Amino acid sequence: MSSHPIVELTSASSWAMVEDKFSPYAKETLAKLVKFVNDEILPASRLAHEQIPVEFEKRWKFVSPVIEELKGKARKLGLWNLFLSKAHYPKHGVPLTNIEYALMAEVLGRGGQMASESVNCSAPDTGNMEVLARYGSPEQQEKWLIPLLNGETRSAFAMTERFIASSDATNIRTSIRQEGDEIVINGHKWWISGAGDPRCALHLVLGKSDPNNSDRYRQQSIVIVPANAPGVKVIRHMKVFGYDDAPEGHCEIIYENVRVPLSNLVLGWGKGFEIIQGRLGPGRIHHCMRSIGAAQMALDLMLQRVTDPMKKTFGKYLYEHGTVIADIAKSRAEIESARLLVLSAALQIDKFQAKGALKEIGIAKFVVPSMALQVVDRAIQSFGAEGLSQDQTLAQTWANLRTLRFADGPDAVHIQQIGQRELKRADDLHKRTAEMRQKEKAVYERYGMKPRL
Repeated sequence: MSSHPIVELTSASSWAMVEDKFSPYAKETLAKLVKFVNDEILPASRLAHEQIPVEFEKRWKFVSPVIEELKGKARKLGLWNLFLSKAHYPKHGVPLTNIEYALMAEVLGRGGQMASESVNCSAPDTGNMEVLARYGSPEQQEKWLIPLLNGETRSAFAMTERFIASSDATNIRTSIRQEGDEIVINGHKWWISGAGDPRCALHLVLGKSDPNNSDRYRQQSIVIVPANAPGVKVIRHMKVFGYDDAPEGHCEIIYENVRVPLSNLVLGWGKGFEIIQGRLGPGRIHHCMRSIGAAQMALDLMLQRVTDPMKKTFGKYLYEHGTVIADIAKSRAEIESARLLVLSAALQIDKFQAKGALKEIGIAKFVVPSMALQVVDRAIQSFGAEGLSQDQTLAQTWANLRTLRFADGPDAVHIQQIGQRELKRADDLHKRTAEMRQKEKAVYERYGMKPRL
């Protein structure tokens, strides 16, 4: 087994399991990314946060100078658009597989949102770029995708709606209808991440274009809406446990008689559900990859805290008290287990695309964020009240992770789907068991005995 800088951030066993699946280019890129995160991103993290203005109006017009500087450095190093696999997107992708990007995303997860943005791999732009790369027309790609790939603009994905249960996408009420050579959009959305950013150039809006279609999954379409189009009204910036996540934010938006050219329709009428399924699969696994990095970072902070001689209580290190060592062990085991889930899902996506990895993606989606929340919570406990404060990153990390149990589908939906998928195995299990019982009976008869049951 060769040495690699990733081992210091993950584990030797994890690397040994996937090393042979990494190309020389991927190994080199991963090593460069580890160095870039450690030497450039993490030292700038606190500054990037403190640069965000306190004043409300200024917060939503702010573009971080330090992140822009990091973006320039990252691009020169070739650490750019790492999420977009050339195998699936030959024209725009980079020569990395999903399993190779999995460990890279974990490394980025250590630095939060700014780390991913610094290498142009942050949500919701990643999912939107995949939509445009896979389903967009050449004209749409030229106008909207290329600036996103270059890190010049940002984007939003407008699906979730107020007043309805949006976890069932067939409930969406936003109206998308054709009038001549234009499309007219009317709807009320909220929790639209990224829409607050002053660089946000487009919203991918999901709505109903054929509400009377007998096929509930052919009623929806997706339209590109310029962020500055007349009728796009940002009502307010939602807060997550008190955090507004400026400047990207999570916005409540009303689309009132918004008109866009017919050419802004993505893929075709009634293709909305097909598109969101293609988009959400990779997005879900990207969230899981980053969550493992966040959990690992929290565990690292906890280890430093409980071994700090300045934080001794009653003459003992914190790790010498109560269940601290047990908590450390549980966190280590949970992170390792979750990483295997994510790597398995990433490998399935590489082999069979997202549609062929629905089971693995679904399991990871409801297991990994909950795991990471538990690990971060233990770390917070080791810091005492400081762990809840702005002086540590843990509270905001916890808040961000908690949203993932809703984002891209709530846990309950994924659990239900996995449970239903498992139930489909029951008939075959009954059949196999019956066949085994017949063979069992024959074995008993050969020895002149009868089963006791």
